Amino acid sequence: MAGIIYLVATPIGNLGDFSPRAVETLRSADFIAAEDTRVSMKLLNHFEIKKPLVSYHEHNRAAAGQAILARLLGGETCALVTDAGTPAISDPGEDLVRLCSENGVTVQAVPGCCAAVCALAVSGLPTGRFTFEGFLSANRKERRTRLQELAGEERTMVFHEAPHKLRATLGDMAELLGDERPVALCRELTKLHEQTMRTTLAAAVEHYRETEPRGEYVLVVAGAPRQEKPA
Repeated sequence: MAGIIYLVATPIGNLGDFSPRAVETLRSADFIAAEDTRVSMKLLNHFEIKKPLVSYHEHNRAAAGQAILARLLGGETCALVTDAGTPAISDPGEDLVRLCSENGVTVQAVPGCCAAVCALAVSGLPTGRFTFEGFLSANRKERRTRLQELAGEERTMVFHEAPHKLRATLGDMAELLGDERPVALCRELTKLHEQTMRTTLAAAVEHYRETEPRGEYVLVVAGAPRQEKPA
């Protein structure tokens, strides 16, 4: 009988957010598949969990996925973790989930932190309908093309962004989505220097012209005003 793979959400900064169920799942799994075994080892050491670790990430997912599947089909249980947040969301874990599903392996989620949902909740923008866009391309042309496609999107939009790309992304957003488009910039969520700045894209561009971006960001951008269709 095939084993089970558990998708275990890990803290995005504050270790106090790791649930008792998540801890127990890692302790009971036969092995743990981790994005970066060095990062995951710190988490395991903190909670005094001793389990074999295997590497599963963007650059080895084809071979590593097959190896993990073989162990699951042999009856072992696996806990999949990412460095921070929920595995398989904007993450190579989605390929492993698909592989397991296609081969009859049970996939179960152990819920916890998700930076995108946390940012959306504190943004002050509409949350009833939203679209998650993850990281925009580092390629300027591809980034601007995607933003042009999103210019008429009426749902709230959620993006991840790294500090070294923030200024370029905000500049393109202001130009292509509109200077006065509301945005919430959520920085270092759950960490010591957590900050949420609610402003407009134009004001955000101006702020970061003088301020060096630091930490990981989630950008929550208001959707376009609803266009009334002719009667």
